[in-house]
Amino acid sequence: MDKAMILVIDGCAPEYLTRETAPDIYKLADEYGFAKIVKSAIPSVTNVNHACILSGKFPEDTKMVGNYFYNPETKEEGFIEEKGFMKAETILQAYKKEGKKTAFLTVKGKVLGVYGEGVDIGISVQTPDKAILDQLGLDMPPKVQDHSSTEWIMKAALACVKKENPDFVYCTTNDFVFHHFGPETSEAKAQIRYINYFINEINKADPDRRIYITADHGMNQKTKLINFQHMADNKNLNLYCLPPLKDRYVENHIYQEGGIIYVFLDKNQNPEEFLKLAKSVPEIEKIMTNTEAAKEFHLPADRIGDYVLFAAESCAFGEVEGERLETNDVRTHGSLYERNVPLITIHPEKEEEAYNYSKDIAALAMNL
Repeated sequence: MDKAMILVIDGCAPEYLTRETAPDIYKLADEYGFAKIVKSAIPSVTNVNHACILSGKFPEDTKMVGNYFYNPETKEEGFIEEKGFMKAETILQAYKKEGKKTAFLTVKGKVLGVYGEGVDIGISVQTPDKAILDQLGLDMPPKVQDHSSTEWIMKAALACVKKENPDFVYCTTNDFVFHHFGPETSEAKAQIRYINYFINEINKADPDRRIYITADHGMNQKTKLINFQHMADNKNLNLYCLPPLKDRYVENHIYQEGGIIYVFLDKNQNPEEFLKLAKSVPEIEKIMTNTEAAKEFHLPADRIGDYVLFAAESCAFGEVEGERLETNDVRTHGSLYERNVPLITIHPEKEEEAYNYSKDIAALAMNL
């Protein structure tokens, strides 16, 4: 396996990463690769898509269906932040099997916790290891939600390539800025400017390294939030709503708002009563059984509840106080409308037409 790097820009809709905002990256892509739009996995949330990008497989194989889990039998629930949930082999593990050095750099600590087991070099902005930072000549990082965390993790990636020369580098940012600022803003453009500069420098330092730049999901403005759990409770329905996007990073989404929820019906709950309510809510665009969703989106049917609900384009499910909230302050993801993500390559493994999903990077590299 050749030396490679995958950069996952958290929450980077294609509108953020353009020829205007990242001219050096596009110049490299024009000369040595390509730039296109591909699909993420559904749900379009962080854990799901890191699993797919790292393994080259869909959630039906990774068994990763969200940032949060719920067991209807035991009623156990919680955040997914440690090893054990991911069930597919990753490209990191494939490189290790060949005796090659790997590096995993992330802003969010949970990503390293879930996927970074066994890496040679693990760097997290959230939980920094001072010995590794000293080894690479890096200062202590900023806070996770600091705008400069992207610049810091990219600087760390460059230092890692220059000083340790790992065979495989996986690097990912935080989507705090994109949750709060649209593509037209100076704040968002600054994030891409950091990435543009450091990718160009990494290419200069190691011009033969394969580089793939993509995103775990997109990001869109939402103006209407609905609390379907409250709606169901007010109708005396017995069900549990699981938002796959839910995580500890409440500064990114204060209402845990996202474009999809899994609905677990109590065994004594009449499905028709649930369906009557769901069909009456205009903000809900798509209602699928777990079997239908599993087939269409390659999901494990036994982990996504009894039904999967998708919000309309400008709407999201959220943990708001009442049943509804109208707002101009929410940018989020999770739905079908945040599925498009960029893919920019430098010295890719295959030709452009071979890549249709972000997961295809690892799939083709691992010869799946």
